[in-house]
Amino acid sequence: MLQQFGFTQYESQVYTSLITVNQPLDATAIVKRSSVPRSKVYEVLQRLSDKGMILEATVEKKRLYTALPLESVIEKLKADFEENIEQLKKIEVEDVPLDDRIWSLKENQSIQSLIKELTEGAERSIYLSAWGDDLNQFLPILEEKDRQGLDIHIHAIGEIETSIKAVSTLIPDQNHNTLERSRILIVDQREMLFAGIEESSWQAIRTQSPPLVKFFTEFFYHDVALTKITKRYKETIMKDEEIKDILLKLRY
Repeated sequence: MLQQFGFTQYESQVYTSLITVNQPLDATAIVKRSSVPRSKVYEVLQRLSDKGMILEATVEKKRLYTALPLESVIEKLKADFEENIEQLKKIEVEDVPLDDRIWSLKENQSIQSLIKELTEGAERSIYLSAWGDDLNQFLPILEEKDRQGLDIHIHAIGEIETSIKAVSTLIPDQNHNTLERSRILIVDQREMLFAGIEESSWQAIRTQSPPLVKFFTEFFYHDVALTKITKRYKETIMKDEEIKDILLKLRY
């Protein structure tokens, strides 16, 4: 129960054994209810006590333990989390020179957070390509940067509503089954991030490597140009079976 909040498995088992009974327990009873080895239980109890997760009392020379009420634990975890966040904010990060290494990142929430951080740190330009329903979460930052005078370009797969002028919109053909979700971000023409779904999970790469930044910038403009050409000459293009077949094979 508590492992996802940074507690060990044994700590979680001991706390659970105490919170699920309406009376204090001694170490012997805790061992039976929690399945934590007797050789470890006192060490675990001490750690939980140090963390403020249990209460202790000595009654007739016997040490008894009870759990901090669940509502109090929830409030404590919230307060600890907020305090840790404030400590993180105080860390001073030094500016680093150009980093041309290619970094990989997994997990959708982490990728989204990194995109937000990179866009918030942009000073000159932002080019972002993504699906419309995915772009919505980034629009407040992008629109604020647009008001600040940065060069903002968006390529959206699907309709979006925004005050940003430089937006190209691709409405996928209903037969385009191979089209996959992806994200391309180029910041200040100095750094890029590309994310896609592999084996049902989001994965991304990030780099400041000039050749890759240049390549993905051209890739972005390629998508914008292809979208505008397809939109303007759709009827003509879709009548050409060879061109239509090539377009419907595109994954991004």
